[in-house]
This record gives sequence, C-alpha cells and structure tokens, in this order.
Amino acid sequence: METVLLLALGLLAQSLGLSLGVPGLRMPSTLFPWRRVPTLGRVRRAWVIPPISVSENQKRLPYLLVQIKSDKQELGSVIYSIQGPGVDEEPRGMFSIDKFTGKVFLNAMLDREKTDRFRLRAFALDLGGSTLEEPTDLEIVVVDQNDNRPVFRQEVFTGQVLEGAIPGTYVTRAEATDADDPETDNAALRYSILEQSSPQLFSIDEHTGEIRTVQVGLDREVVAVYNLSLQVADMSGDGLTATASAIISLEDVNDNAPEFTRDEFFLETSEAISGVDVGRLEVEDRDLPGSPNWAAKFTILEGDPDGHFAIRTDPKTNEGVLSVVKPLDYESCDQYDLKVAVQNEAPLHAAAPRAERGQARVSVQVQDVNEAPVFQENPLRTSLAEGAAPRTLVATFSARDPDTEQLQRLSYFKDYDPEDWLQVDGATGQVQTQRVLSPASPFLKDGWYRAIILVHDNASPPCTATGTLSIEILEVNDHAPELSPPSGSLCSEPDQGSGLLLGAMDEDLPPHGAPFHFQLSPRVPELARNWSLSQINMSHTRLRLRHQVQEGLHHLSLLLRDSGQPPQQREQLLNVTVCRCGHDGACLPGASALRVGAAGISLGALVIMLASVTLLLLLSLPVVVLTRFRQQSWDKGLLQGLQDDLRDNILNYDEQGGGEEDQDAYDISQLRHPTHLAALSAPLGRPPLRRDAPFVRARPPPPRALPTSAADIVDFINSGLEAADSDLSVPPYDTALIYDYEGDGSVAGTLSSILSSLGDEDQDYSCLQDWGPRFARLADLYGPH
Repeated sequence: METVLLLALGLLAQSLGLSLGVPGLRMPSTLFPWRRVPTLGRVRRAWVIPPISVSENQKRLPYLLVQIKSDKQELGSVIYSIQGPGVDEEPRGMFSIDKFTGKVFLNAMLDREKTDRFRLRAFALDLGGSTLEEPTDLEIVVVDQNDNRPVFRQEVFTGQVLEGAIPGTYVTRAEATDADDPETDNAALRYSILEQSSPQLFSIDEHTGEIRTVQVGLDREVVAVYNLSLQVADMSGDGLTATASAIISLEDVNDNAPEFTRDEFFLETSEAISGVDVGRLEVEDRDLPGSPNWAAKFTILEGDPDGHFAIRTDPKTNEGVLSVVKPLDYESCDQYDLKVAVQNEAPLHAAAPRAERGQARVSVQVQDVNEAPVFQENPLRTSLAEGAAPRTLVATFSARDPDTEQLQRLSYFKDYDPEDWLQVDGATGQVQTQRVLSPASPFLKDGWYRAIILVHDNASPPCTATGTLSIEILEVNDHAPELSPPSGSLCSEPDQGSGLLLGAMDEDLPPHGAPFHFQLSPRVPELARNWSLSQINMSHTRLRLRHQVQEGLHHLSLLLRDSGQPPQQREQLLNVTVCRCGHDGACLPGASALRVGAAGISLGALVIMLASVTLLLLLSLPVVVLTRFRQQSWDKGLLQGLQDDLRDNILNYDEQGGGEEDQDAYDISQLRHPTHLAALSAPLGRPPLRRDAPFVRARPPPPRALPTSAADIVDFINSGLEAADSDLSVPPYDTALIYDYEGDGSVAGTLSSILSSLGDEDQDYSCLQDWGPRFARLADLYGPH
C-alpha cells in the first residue's frame, strides 16, 4: 500500500516537474520556474513552485534537492543565487546552489524537531549583474521520521482511592509526550500496564492514560499500597516505548469497629483521693492508626451513678485510661461494677461488620485508708459582742471522723490565733475567750477576727484537718459621747456674734454614735432661762444667750446622748466666758483677761488659793532646812577621812589606769584596812529605818573576822554585802555598799556596754515621752527632732 502511494506521488511530481525528495524516486533534471506558458487567456508571470520535501536525518550529503534554470539566456550566461534561512541566515550552510547550473544542494542533516521548513528566495542574473528574472520563492519541507521515543511526564505517578471502591472508580492519570510530528503515527501514543499484582484490580485507558479500578475487593487492612508498571509506545503502540511506575494507596474507611481484648477487667484503688488513674482498658482496631477511624472513645454505660469515674483515651496506644474524678468512700461503697462501651470517633461504615467485644465489664475494688477528720461546718462563722469577758463561749468547732470502722479519738488545737485571744478544748473543740480582746487590735479586719483550728486523729500516721473560725465582733454601745471643745466664749449681747459652736465625739462605731442629742441639764432648770441650744447637724449644736448676762466665766452643765441601743449619755461641764465684743463679734482685749479657761474658778477664789499656797510654803521652809542640815551632817560623818583618798578617786572618773594590775591609779588601801573603815562608818544618832520592810527590833549582827590576806578581800566584801541585804534595820544605802574593788578575772562586761550603742549613732530617747511630765524636758532635749 505504501509502495503504491509513493509511486503515485512520484508520478504526480514528475507531471508537475518537482522532486519529492523521497528515496527511490527519480527527480526532474531541470526546473524552469520563469518559463511562460502560452494560453488563450491571461498570461502568468511565473509558476508557483510547490514545496520541496526532504527527509530529516538525510545522511547522503551533499544531496541534490532541485535544479532551477532561466530560459532567457544560454547556458553559462546566467548566474543563479539563493537567500534565506539555512543559506545566509541561521542556521547557515544548510543549503547551497551552483551559480552556473542552478542546482540546489542539501549540505547538512536536518532535524524536523528543530526546524520543520525553510523558505528561500531564488535569483537569476546575467553576467553583468543585471536581473534577468523576478525573484521566486522556494520552500523546503522537512519530512518527519520516528527518531524520538515517547517520554512520561513523571517517573512515578501516585494516586489514592478509598478501600472498598466500586469498579470504574478513577484513581489517577499517566501522561507522556513525543517530540515527533503529532500529525503522524510517529507521535501516536498508546498506554498499557505491564505488571500489577494478582488479581488484576486496575486498568488504564490506552488513549488517555486514566487508571481506574476494575474489580471489588480493595481492602487496606490486607494490602495498603499497590505498585503498577506502566508503558507508553508511539506508532500506535508498535513503535518506540518508555516505562514508568504508578503507586496507588488505599485510603482508610472505618470498616473495622474497635473491640476490647477481654470481656472483664479487674482493678483496685484507694478511697478519699481523686485525680488518679486506676488502670487501662486495652482495645484493638485494624483501621489506620492515628486516624479518626482508629481512635477509640469510651463510655461508662452503668455502675457509676454519682460520676466518680471517667475514661480518657491514650492517643498513642488507643487504650482507655480509667481514673477517679470524685473521691471514693470505702464506708459507702467498697466495690464498683462498671459496664463500659467503646466506639470510634468517626462513624462506622455501613458495610462494616458488627464488633463482637464492643462492651466489657470493669470491676473496681475500693481499699480502706485512714481519712482526715471533717469539720461539720467549715468555715464556721459566729459573732461575739465586743468586750466579752474571759471564758465566754464563742462556738463549738466540732468535726467527725469518716472512718466509721476504725475507733479513733479526735484532738483539737489552735494553729493561728494572732492575739492569743482564744482557747480550745482539746477533746470537744469548744472555743472560749481567755481574755478581753482590744477593739484596737490590728488583727480585726472590718470587724472580723479570724483564727485557724486544727483537728487530728490518733491513727498512725495521723491525719489532720484545718478549719477556719471567723468571729464577727459586734459593736456595743459602751462609750458615752464627749463634748468638744469643753470651753469657749460668747458675746455678752445676744445679738452679737454667731454663738458658740459645740460638737461631740464618740469612740463607738456606727450605729452607736451620731446623731448626738445636746440638752441643757434638767437638774439646773435656771440654765434654760439664760441659754439656748439649736441643733445644726448630727454632730454639732450652737449655744446662744437668750438675754444679756453678767460678763465673766459661767459653768453650764450639758447632757449629751448618742443614738446607740441602748443609748449612752453623759453630763459634762462647759466653761463659757462671756465678754464684751466688738462690731466683728470678737471679744475685746480688756475682756479677755477675765478668761480662766478650764480652771472654772472666779478671781476672788483664785486670790484665796494663792494666799493659802504661800502660807503653806512658809510653814514648810523650816522643816526643809532642818532636814537638809541633818543630811549634810550625816554625809560629813560618813565620809570623814575619805575625802582625800576614796572620794577624789570616785569623782575623777576621767582617769584610766593600766587595768587591774595598775596599783597606782586607785588607792584600795581602805579595803585592805577595813578596821579604820568600820570606825568611820558608825552612824551618828539613831540609824534611819528601811521603808521597804516592816520595822522590827532586830538583834545587831555579830562582828565579823577581818581578812588576813589580800586574797580574802573579795570574800570579805561579798559576805558584808549579803549581811547588809538581809539586815532590815539599816537603809539600803548603807556604807557596806560603797566599794570599788572588782576582783580578778571578772566575767562582767564594761559599764559602757550597758544600754549604750556600739557605734557613734545617737541613742533613742523617745521612750522618755511615756514617763510623765517630769521627763518631758529631757525628751525635748535628747529626743528625735
């Protein structure tokens, strides 16, 4: 058939005067493209030359394609040339022409995949270079050969399909290309499967390359991945070939229900604890691990009405972890029988078989342990009136032991009581006060006092419970209001000034304070004739004169009452100075001399009091002089003979010797001769009596033996000191206490260490403010400023 076609094309080409360039076909010797052909109609300028075909990969080179010739001149008098791609344009040198004969040659192998046709221009010139003919087109077509294998776009194609898919389900598509002419069989591709597992589960469309399922029975749990060997061939399957692979993965569906590995599980746990794991429930599922089709979900169907247990899934093992979420009580229930079911997170496929062990029994045994006591009410709130007396019952903070099968004793004690205000009965938990709580305690927060009580049993080891006792201190109206200020001044004319503004203060908290009620004392009815009170607000009133009264100091008795329940009232004295006032309502300077302030006495009474005090001082003067004279005589007799020896050493305290070894700094000869000292110590007259002991007729102490050596001086002084301390007939400042020998090896510190600072910083004398008015001056001099 092909031979007949080639012969027919050759005959057609010969009739047209063309060369097809097909091997085995004879080419025309000469082509006259410019020859005029006589016709009866319009005359054509030149022929239209059909394309000249030449096969790619032509190896016989140079290869004669065609010969062109002009009939205007004789042979040898015409010069021929060609121009265009392949000649004087890239790719250069592919074609050439004999300029005298007009023969066109192919000089190099052609590749249709690079250039499928060439368009050249042919020229005919005379020997002088003049144009003999108009340029004509010469087109050369490259005929394709099957010189390119088909190529798959990928070496490996992948696809996914659900397990259990029906036949004909699309999986993936294989694609290939061929560089040959797509209009010929050289690029006609056909696909096929060279190899796949048995049975044949997949097929491929030979024209499109689509891969589809052809049978049922795809089961991921049996085979999860299929490998196919693919082939593509050109020439409609009879030409060149190429191969590739296809990997098809089966996607999991939930066609396997989870099942317990056992029908019954036995576990145990302790009571009184929560948040602990009891045990694990093992399950099996053949679906893809980690997917929702494999993940298990557990449900407690029965046996736990109070919700003591919960089951969560371990994401790594898919086991059910049974845990206690509410504390168990052995005394209430010592064993739980649970019925548990398991299923997947994803719904089960409709065609999946039913699980045989989708439910299991779980038996949980509860173990008895020692539990901590439990307060019946915690925290316990109660109230108590302020100022409650000691041993006042506050509350009974009792607890119970949940271990009913164990005989145990409970003990109560305090853990936190910052004011040490309460006492707790260790056996009953009864709480009482042990003293009066100060209302100014810093541990009273908004009227509440908090304490912590502990209770523990006597088990081994014991268990302890903590209870909070909150006591509200109820405010009691136990303070009457006080007048503020207690004195003031008023103008003698009722229409002058704004009156005297009076207020009140109460130490009680609301509602036992304001509003206050001010009233002139009913015991003195004449006050209401001269004075009046007008309430301004809840805490203040204004005092005014009804008519003019005598200038001077007036004493008014006022009755103040608060609003507490029951109300407290107090009658207080108000000192009011009535004076002459100016136009501005202020007392004039002359009238201010009449003020005596809070003294509350008249001028005449003041003169009488001053005279009495003067007379008393005059009478006391002789007694003071006589007493002073006796004291000087006593001191003189006591220290006679020692002024130059002992007293000077005591006064010159700025001297410091070389320590106890220095015998020159202080003269202790008086201690070495106590006989002379005893003679000088004899008091003149009757010795004074001690005020710190009852007066009795005591027998004088026996004389003591004098020390015989210097080493006995310490013992002599100590024995004398002991005798003086036990002698009630002598004053505490007797002469036996006057000595300056400290002895050897004293462990006592220096006097500078007593209440003194180690550094140069100032001492703190702020405490002198609390010692009374006599030390106020010292506090001002040495206290902090």
